[in-house]
Amino acid sequence: MLLKRHLWIGIVVVLDMAAGPAWAETIRVTIDKLVFSPATIKAKVGDTVEWVNNDILAHTATVKGDWDVMIPAGKSASLVLDKAESVEYYCRFHPNMKAKLAVTEP
Repeated sequence: MLLKRHLWIGIVVVLDMAAGPAWAETIRVTIDKLVFSPATIKAKVGDTVEWVNNDILAHTATVKGDWDVMIPAGKSASLVLDKAESVEYYCRFHPNMKAKLAVTEP
């Protein structure tokens, strides 16, 4: 009897994890010729921002004092947004590369 109870709980947990939040989206930002595009994006808490680096140089998406995402040349990197905020981010290696991100509650 105890074994059946644990099995049932395990199945519920797996199904719940597989469902995930239905509203989460992935927002793609491309980097080409030292430019973030789009330069301004809107997202919600729980969304993922994916930066796709088409340049031959590495870049970052950095918010001073908060997050710093390394984006290797020819690769992509992502960040799940966990709080509502409006920020300006930039590349640490190329400070003229700037963009804006507005995150709201879902």
